[in-house]
Amino acid sequence: MKVDLTSLSLNLSADSNEVVNYRRDPQNYVTQLFGAQLPAISTGFFNVYMSQGIMVNPHWHTNVNELVVVITGEVIASVFNPFTQRLMTYRLKPGQVVQLPKGWFHWIVSLTDNTFIMAIFDQPTPDVVYASDFLRFLPKEVAERAYCVNPEEFAKAVAPISQSAILGPPVNCGNRETSPACTQPAQYVSTSYPDLQPEQLVSNALSPYRTQQMYPYGADPNRFWW
Repeated sequence: MKVDLTSLSLNLSADSNEVVNYRRDPQNYVTQLFGAQLPAISTGFFNVYMSQGIMVNPHWHTNVNELVVVITGEVIASVFNPFTQRLMTYRLKPGQVVQLPKGWFHWIVSLTDNTFIMAIFDQPTPDVVYASDFLRFLPKEVAERAYCVNPEEFAKAVAPISQSAILGPPVNCGNRETSPACTQPAQYVSTSYPDLQPEQLVSNALSPYRTQQMYPYGADPNRFWW
């Protein structure tokens, strides 16, 4: 929408804390500022607050490029390059950023408590497609035909995903005795690669993703996002 910058009623200020996009619990939530709140804005952004081991779940955007800025805490950001078929993984501290191109599959894991990141977009409103929605709506018969997986096992694996998963793991995930990814959240934190550069992290990320199936509710957590 075109904004009349000469209007006497022009407003150029807003509070990005007012609109809560998603709340997992008091320490893990997302607020937003987009065009609906501030018509004069030509960009838009999420404020994302996370504690240790919480992740911005896998997703992609159909209409925007994203710039993630770490304000406090430390995160691992992973993005899949569809042109080179490489998983690019970066460890980021305050003041560091990662660019996530439009349409590229990505996710972010918090390595510390009190993590605060800003996800800034180059349009006033982003479209978001969650991998959780793809998984929960994919018919088991299609999964079998497309990927040669056991349809009943696939259906069982994705059954816990009852709605869009934004910040994970789900709040009730610790109640699932069969899920090490949920019952041992501390394993999300890496202590094995403290001195690796981003290029080395990418190299280490390739092998697990090419040799193991990705089941976020039952896989080894370190294999899920490294």
